[in-house]
Amino acid sequence: MKLVDRILTIVITATLTSAVWIVLGGSLIENATSVSQRGVTRPAEVAPSPSPATGEGDAQRGETAEEALAGGLDTRGPEAPSDAKARQLLIPVQNIRPSDLTDTYSDSREGGARLHEAIDIMAPKGTSVLSAAPGVVEKLFRSDAGGKTIYVRSADGETIYYYAHLDAYAKGLKEGQRVRRGQRLGTVGSSGNASDEAPHLHFAILQTTEDAEWWEPANAVNPYPLLTER
Repeated sequence: MKLVDRILTIVITATLTSAVWIVLGGSLIENATSVSQRGVTRPAEVAPSPSPATGEGDAQRGETAEEALAGGLDTRGPEAPSDAKARQLLIPVQNIRPSDLTDTYSDSREGGARLHEAIDIMAPKGTSVLSAAPGVVEKLFRSDAGGKTIYVRSADGETIYYYAHLDAYAKGLKEGQRVRRGQRLGTVGSSGNASDEAPHLHFAILQTTEDAEWWEPANAVNPYPLLTER
C-alpha cells in the first residue's frame, strides 16, 4: 500500500506542477503579447515630423520667393517693353521711311562756322509735316533763316521739337494748342534760306529746361538715331 501511495503522490504532484506552469506560462505569454502590441501602437501617438511639402517647408519657400523678389529677380514673365520703345519718335514727314533718312546732324554750315545740329528730311513740296511727339505748340515764328517754323514743347517742358522751312501751317494751328503724335502741323517747303530746288523739313531736337523760353539757347540732340533706332 505504501508503494501505491507514493505513486499517487508523485502523479498528483506532477499534475499540480504542470498546471501551475501552464497558468504561469499563459500569463507570461499574454504579458509579452501586450508589451509587444503596446510597442507597435505607441509610435502612432507621437506627432509626426514636419513634411518637406508642408509646414515649415512651405514657410521657407515663401521667404525665399519674397527674398528673390526683393532682390530684383523678374517674376513677371516676358520682359515688358522698354522706355526707349515707348518714347520712339515718329518720322515727322509723311511717307518717309527710316531708310530714306540721311544723318546731316554734324554737317557744317556757313563755310564751317557752325554745325547743322539737325537733319534735313527731303520730300516734295506740300508733303504733310507731322508732329514727331506729343506736346504743346510753343511758338509759330517766321525768320530769315528758318522761314515758317514751329516750336513744339514736350509735356514735361524739357524738350523742344523744331520744324523749319515749312511751306504752310496746318489750318487752325495756333500757339498754346496741344498736339498729338502724328498730328498734321503743316507742309514741306523751301521758306527761309532753303533752296527752291530742294524742299525739305529741317528737324531739330533741343534739350532745355522747363522754365526756359523757346528762343533761349538749348542743347541739341541728334534726331537721326532716334528716328532710325540705330
